[in-house]
Amino acid sequence: MDKTRKPKQERSRKTVEAIVEAGFIFISREGREGLTTTKVADIAGVSVGTLYEYFSNKEEILDAMYARFSDDVVAMIKELTPEVIRKTPDQGILHILQHLRELLSRNDKRYLHCAALLSQHLPEQHVAPIRRVLATLSLEYLSRNPEYITLPNLPVMNYIMTHGGIAALVHHLSSDDPTVKFDELSEGLATMARHMIEGSQRDAQAAGSK
Repeated sequence: MDKTRKPKQERSRKTVEAIVEAGFIFISREGREGLTTTKVADIAGVSVGTLYEYFSNKEEILDAMYARFSDDVVAMIKELTPEVIRKTPDQGILHILQHLRELLSRNDKRYLHCAALLSQHLPEQHVAPIRRVLATLSLEYLSRNPEYITLPNLPVMNYIMTHGGIAALVHHLSSDDPTVKFDELSEGLATMARHMIEGSQRDAQAAGSK
């Protein structure tokens, strides 16, 4: 094994990480439109020539940022799944929202500052892994809790609770003066989910008794 290879690979990895991090820092300060490779290189503390060794243009930097966000969300959900499937649906949703808040708040709220960019422009290749891990979570939950399998409109409820909850969370954390506390919002979303499920169960029971 070439002993010089590993140090070189480590330096390359750190350089890429610094450039991607610089992209997040720039967008949190000035937004997406002003992003340039020169500005990112300056924040990362590398020359533009060095940056171009790893990224051909600013779009490739953005793509690496999207990939980083997607990877972190997927890792978070995978880690939470064994615990979530043992909870009631409302408590499971509450658990996910609390950890998503922690993820968005890491590193001086790196992801939160870029939430609009990440939610509006996330390419399909980076959305797909998040969808897959959420689908796996849903399947594992239903496998452990089969009483929910027969609920009507289950995919619709799942979509509303997942995407609606995340959108509300991002909006709340992005607000300088939120009208409710985070815990109140999370509890409200969890309660809404419970009411939706309970109402659906009543409708299913009523339909079955006819």
